[in-house]
Amino acid sequence: MEQTLSQSRRAFLGQTGKLTTACAVVGLTGGLAHEVSANTAEPVAEIGANMLTDRHYLLADVRLEEGFEYDGDTVIGTRTALYTVEIKDGKIAALHPANATLPSGVARYQAHGQLMLPAMRDMHIHLDKTFYGGPWQAPRPRQGKTIMDMIALEEKLIPQLLPTSQQRAEGLIALLQSKGSTVARSHCNIDPVSGLKSLEHLQRALENHRDDFVCEIVAFPQHGLLHSKVDGLMREAMQMGVHYVGGLDPTNVDGAMEKSLDAMFQIALDTGKGVDIHLHETSPAGMAAINYMIETTEKNPALRGKVTISHAFALTTLAPEALEETASRLAENQMTIASTVPLGALMMPLPQLSKAGVFVMTGTDSVIDHWSPFGSGDMLEKAYFYAQLYRGSDEFHLSRAMAIATGGVLPLDDEGKRAWPIAGDDAAFTLVGASCSAEAVARVPARTATFHQGRLVFGSIGKA
Repeated sequence: MEQTLSQSRRAFLGQTGKLTTACAVVGLTGGLAHEVSANTAEPVAEIGANMLTDRHYLLADVRLEEGFEYDGDTVIGTRTALYTVEIKDGKIAALHPANATLPSGVARYQAHGQLMLPAMRDMHIHLDKTFYGGPWQAPRPRQGKTIMDMIALEEKLIPQLLPTSQQRAEGLIALLQSKGSTVARSHCNIDPVSGLKSLEHLQRALENHRDDFVCEIVAFPQHGLLHSKVDGLMREAMQMGVHYVGGLDPTNVDGAMEKSLDAMFQIALDTGKGVDIHLHETSPAGMAAINYMIETTEKNPALRGKVTISHAFALTTLAPEALEETASRLAENQMTIASTVPLGALMMPLPQLSKAGVFVMTGTDSVIDHWSPFGSGDMLEKAYFYAQLYRGSDEFHLSRAMAIATGGVLPLDDEGKRAWPIAGDDAAFTLVGASCSAEAVARVPARTATFHQGRLVFGSIGKA
């Protein structure tokens, strides 16, 4: 009977992950999602977000990965054990194995045997403009529409979205936290229609979450840096605390690849900021832009490690030898690729980039807006898609796929030794009903609790 109950509970957990994702897509996270998540715990006293105020506490019965199980040289499973995790002042102070003597006089809470995973990172999202939190609204048909047509539509939509953009941004932050993400990079419109208003509203939203969420901001000239003549506004945004200079399709939108990229890089160099450009172009102009950005970074050492190319679809057009050469140059200049792990005809060469030493990260992009209705805000789901696309269905490759969702942080290294968590790490993690990372990637279970700097920011845990 006990075995049957355990199997049923695991099946339920696998289904709740999908249900929570579905809820997010239609804007129903919060009440229903929290109810589903709470049901994964044992029926004991629970405390939720905002109720855990201790700076020093113990979280008991946390499942941590200890190593791989092998059949010869093949990884066939993952060993785990239950620990009590001691958290103090936002850091993991110690990992106490079962039967260890625990510190006295310290508040105790219960994880119910759930698996601890590193906090997720949504590194490409648009928090400033979304239909999320409002009534359902599907995008207009895209067939036959150019990016300039979409920009024209956006010019009409932005004034309608601005009055509630702060509240909707905060709704998206709550969605990300419910999916285990406490770190993000948000692109924010800088355009003639909204001026700096979108940025001001986003910054207010982030200020309200300064203790439970970290977000870098990219000043994004969505209507074209040159086309919309926003160089001055972009420079003002840099003075308001923005972290990155954005850009968009320098040939298709601005009509002058070198001039557009030069203007973008000049703002970055003048202000000491980084660069994160949207590059969708798959024509030869797309690779010309990538090569030009590599050359610019090579000529300006101050840009090394500070340039991200988002999407970079032109890389899908390269022959293997050309891809290897380009990836090598990207890695040498510490340039990053941000990918949404797209499904469809464009098969991004993400494993090849990673193998070459290019840092690859992922993000949601749109969450229910006039561009796309499909964003779930779930980075674990991105790892799930990554594993499927690149045929990583075995235990080892499933566990490795999680790296794209966590900024490269994995519980076990490639040799099966614990790499996370260790004492001194930030207490940034999420709890899930899974036996190991591989199962979490394959089944995408609901996140039942999310922690940021030791604070419970979503979900609930048991009161011991």
